[in-house]
Amino acid sequence: MKLFVFSPLSASARTHLEQRLPADVEATFAADLGREATPAAVQAAEVLLGNPPPAMLTAPLPNLRFWQIDSSGFERYREVQLSVPVANMGDFFAWPCAETMVAGLLALYRHIPELAVLQAQKKWVGGAFVRNRAQLLRGRRVVILGSGAIGLAVRQQLTGFDCAVQLLARTDPQAQLHSKEELLQALPETDILVNCLPGSAEGFFSADLVAAMRPGSMYASVGRGNTTDEPALIAALQSGRLSGAVLDVTATEPLPPDNPLWSLPNVLLTQHTGGGQPAEDEAKADMLLRNLELLRNGQPPENLVELSRGY
Repeated sequence: MKLFVFSPLSASARTHLEQRLPADVEATFAADLGREATPAAVQAAEVLLGNPPPAMLTAPLPNLRFWQIDSSGFERYREVQLSVPVANMGDFFAWPCAETMVAGLLALYRHIPELAVLQAQKKWVGGAFVRNRAQLLRGRRVVILGSGAIGLAVRQQLTGFDCAVQLLARTDPQAQLHSKEELLQALPETDILVNCLPGSAEGFFSADLVAAMRPGSMYASVGRGNTTDEPALIAALQSGRLSGAVLDVTATEPLPPDNPLWSLPNVLLTQHTGGGQPAEDEAKADMLLRNLELLRNGQPPENLVELSRGY
């Protein structure tokens, strides 16, 4: 069986994978090939690990039997048509993404970025400078856009702060909100909005929703940058109508140097690191190995996805 590893695995993760592959699996790594040779390697693969450009998957792939995506999101492959099983990483990144959002919100409420700058400057300004402005995350009214694994993890973590949490999801019967109209009604009474939407919800958080947010409320986003009207968000942050934003994702990544988000003191940029955790690459290899074993036993792989849905 020919395995093509498009994922840029660390050296330790590559060794981890090679030592555990079945003897009849021949692995080729994109890191060992030139750019020109990569499309041919994709064409020859029976199993694919990683996220190659969609253009490499539009030609017929007569040998492909299984594709293991190495991320949770896969919306850029919505137009790719394959008749083989495709799996993603499931909820592997959900808990760390949620921790990043909660940590960012706590940091802004407690003025941690400001204090970190003062520490770097070795500048002691006295407790009253921050104490009188510090706020609590406890008891906040929160709306989470999306009821997938990340949204549910955010909700679980916020329950420890006695937050009143509502989920928005179009078709999930367990969500409290199901439409943009219901969200518009809820936003004036919402302290925090957390965006966990996939990229398939492009432009969902539009200017009218930004305008409907309660003055002084906060915005956090760990879904995809294309789901937010960024100019409208920036304007609300610049005017002070929104008190702050925690952004793991932005419309353009890397964020251009002239983007105002860099210099806004009420913005915390986590630079798409939200899902970070120890041994990420090894976990990608382990997911592939588990799914290969399931396929060999005639069982469906874990975390199967439908590419056309985009989430």
